[in-house]
Amino acid sequence: MGKKILIVEDNEMNRDMLSRRLVRKGYEIVIAVDGAAGLEMMKSERPDLVLMDMGLPVMDGWAATANAKADETLKMIPIIALTAHALEADRVRALEAGADDFETKPINLAGLLEKMTVLLPA
Repeated sequence: MGKKILIVEDNEMNRDMLSRRLVRKGYEIVIAVDGAAGLEMMKSERPDLVLMDMGLPVMDGWAATANAKADETLKMIPIIALTAHALEADRVRALEAGADDFETKPINLAGLLEKMTVLLPA
């Protein structure tokens, strides 16, 4: 069975496209639509990696990432921040929140898969 990836994304089109592409690559996908639900899914599903949109309702990706990294039981799960903002300040902010890496939208699948491979446990 493939690695389990949690996609935390509120945009249905982005979510569907990304999940379909990752399923084709052999990953198991679980989905949350806001940061608070994403944290709960991290606890219940124990994904191998999280793709965290930063612009989320309820609790944004910055807060959800910071909360996950502050939680002893979740902090080892790698998080890749996803944002439509390609600004250096956003990259820095994502990394300061605790994200392990950063990918801008629209997502370059080859680049994202490379980052996932680096972060996923063997």
